[in-house]
Amino acid sequence: MNSERSGEQDGTPVGRRVFLGTLGLGALGLVAAPALQRGLDGFLGAVAGKDPTGLTGLLPNGGGFRYYSVAASVPSLNATDYHLKIGGLVDRPRTYTMADLRALPQTRLVKDVQCVTGWRVPGTPFEGVRLSHLLDAAGVRSTAKAIHFTCFDGTYTESLTLDQARRPDVLVALRMQDKDISHDHGGPVRLYVAPMYFYKSAKWLSGITVTDRVEPGYWEHLGYDVDAWVGRSNGRTDEPTS
Repeated sequence: MNSERSGEQDGTPVGRRVFLGTLGLGALGLVAAPALQRGLDGFLGAVAGKDPTGLTGLLPNGGGFRYYSVAASVPSLNATDYHLKIGGLVDRPRTYTMADLRALPQTRLVKDVQCVTGWRVPGTPFEGVRLSHLLDAAGVRSTAKAIHFTCFDGTYTESLTLDQARRPDVLVALRMQDKDISHDHGGPVRLYVAPMYFYKSAKWLSGITVTDRVEPGYWEHLGYDVDAWVGRSNGRTDEPTS
């Protein structure tokens, strides 16, 4: 799921039997004593980078999420050195600092997060700037049809149609679970697309480029749906999250 989802190294959804068995282990860890949970989290963190199947990603930690990246390493950026570039088919390209983004009107959403591999984290707060606000400020040209997102891990990319990007439940998120977004969760800034599977909510967001066509992202090139509506894509029937 995005950089937190699993079973995606080869673009093939995890089998039902494997998923249910692994999910059972995750449930055991979540209800175990805190010391056991910390040990499980440490073990998962140590083996995640060596797990070619990605199955360890099915075991969320006590907060409901676990660090997962599609890149070998990801630089850490803070509020001082972070920048978000907006360009492409716009009249007013701009580069935003964290201070710029924080000064804009903020929207808070509390929705379930649904991974395409099956696990869900209920009632997860995200807060940030509506993507539509940034697009309006940039002056999107009439020939524009889509948005292409790039990330400072150097690997992850994503896309939305222009209509999808203008939804009120699509954020350039600065906060998650009522805290500044940590590096492990894709901070300091990530995309949040509430009604779609979480792989669309790209972590470590660094660029927003307005384009004349949809450019499939990292996971779409591995076989996942471009239009990733929860419950209406990827062969799944989950309850909607938005």
